[in-house]
Amino acid sequence: MKTLYIVRHAKSSWDDLSLSDHDRGLLPVGEKRTGKIAEWLKSKGIVPDKIISSTAVRAYETARILARGINYPEGKIEKQYTLYNSDPEDVLQVLYGLSDEVKTVMVVGHNPAFTDLANLFLKGDEQLYNLPTSAVVAINFNTNHWNEIDLAKHKVEFLITPKMLK
Repeated sequence: MKTLYIVRHAKSSWDDLSLSDHDRGLLPVGEKRTGKIAEWLKSKGIVPDKIISSTAVRAYETARILARGINYPEGKIEKQYTLYNSDPEDVLQVLYGLSDEVKTVMVVGHNPAFTDLANLFLKGDEQLYNLPTSAVVAINFNTNHWNEIDLAKHKVEFLITPKMLK
């Protein structure tokens, strides 16, 4: 069994137009909402074996907030440039490269790729128009190999958004 947590980065700031898209940070409201998500994940006992984040500042800051909230060592967050400005196939390639010893992984990145990735595994009325900021989709796969997840039977365990926690 493998479990994938797909996380869209928190609400980010457009205040400093001199910053590149890659270097934009989070808004305080984004930090707060991600903290609520982290509390919820912790209450469910969720601590992935690995967290992989886009190298973009807003994604990495989101990953750090989540890591602190669930007691995952921040220094073990892996940064992958591939998750920045990616498409679902890029994300799948990162997942296919994981060691099969890793049972659970959390990936933190961006839309539209992360909405599209989630929709690969969501059916019918579960499909998302837009994965909200700070939202998490958890999917369990009935396989022991990451490179087989797109072919494996799977079940959506949960979708949690900050608005659901008000």
